[in-house]
Amino acid sequence: MNDDSKLPVQNAVTETAPEAIRGDQAGTAPADAKFTLSVSGGKVQDVEGKQSGRVVEYATPRVKLIEEANQAIRMDLEPYPRALAAYNALRTDPEALAHWDMANYITMRKLGYNDHGRVHAFITGAASLAITELLLDAGVKTDIMESGVGDAEDVFLTVILGTMLHDIGNQVHRVGHEAHGVALALPILDRIMGPLYSDPFKRAKIRAFILGAINCHDLNPPPLTLEGGIVAVADGTDITKGRGRKAFNLGSVDIHSISALAVDQVVIERGRTMPVLISVTMNNSGGIFQVEEVLAPKVIRTPMRKYVELRATTRPQGDEQILSRVRLEGDHFVMDLESGETVAVEVQDSQKKMQDAVTQNLGVGVQGR
Repeated sequence: MNDDSKLPVQNAVTETAPEAIRGDQAGTAPADAKFTLSVSGGKVQDVEGKQSGRVVEYATPRVKLIEEANQAIRMDLEPYPRALAAYNALRTDPEALAHWDMANYITMRKLGYNDHGRVHAFITGAASLAITELLLDAGVKTDIMESGVGDAEDVFLTVILGTMLHDIGNQVHRVGHEAHGVALALPILDRIMGPLYSDPFKRAKIRAFILGAINCHDLNPPPLTLEGGIVAVADGTDITKGRGRKAFNLGSVDIHSISALAVDQVVIERGRTMPVLISVTMNNSGGIFQVEEVLAPKVIRTPMRKYVELRATTRPQGDEQILSRVRLEGDHFVMDLESGETVAVEVQDSQKKMQDAVTQNLGVGVQGR
């Protein structure tokens, strides 16, 4: 339906980060980067896979973004046939495909949010496996392993299914989408996992980790398992301009869409002091909102906190101008964009909304206000 480009990566706090883009923006991804996606001018210019260092030039983001993420996922799952079989079943499952499309329809068309459909599922899926691989390479044992429930293959299966299904509950409503996602994922998981786990006892335990990750991906409540933390952080890495541009073009002009346009690239790589380093490159310092409000909390408030380094920096060329002027007219901000367009956005008075909600819940009248 209406997915667009996006990207992944992660860590804790904010500071500085490497990486750039091809063409106008010089720079190369670290040689050992696990998954890199760069966006410039609304188009994906290059995507570098893990060890092969391949570079793919893109003109139309959606389909090719999904395919590039698919290739990265398959590469990471190749040593784990059961996890790969689960992924192959999921990516072609008609019910899952419909869920992704309808989740995207509600979030983008009805709410004006960023992409939450197929592209988001595949890109965050690739990011989650990159994170998982770096953790296991560093000798970190996840909860599935520590508890004795399963091994590395079960971890990869849990992470890819949990990540790719984490947002499907949005098709019901954004409010409570985590719990809706759990209910919608159940029949899909049973259909996929049934042939892969002959032992129903183990299958139910692995499924519990997947459902927990789906339920906690938005920190409501925060995840308790490392698998859940991986899914949450992978979700938080999809913050680049490719994802925000569609919402922006549909008329959703706010701090979320504007700050997303300020993020050029996210790179997941081996950390210097921790197993995982998430590096964010911004074209405008406004992108720090995405890092501080979207990505950092998913590192800080999950079991991933001990394992992730987060760095953010603006590209050497300096800030790119997104807005030329903003003025208040009545109860609307009127924004003059660099493209020459003018967009009016209603002022969101969050303090007044909170006061009104408290007043309503307490049954207090509003006379004399």
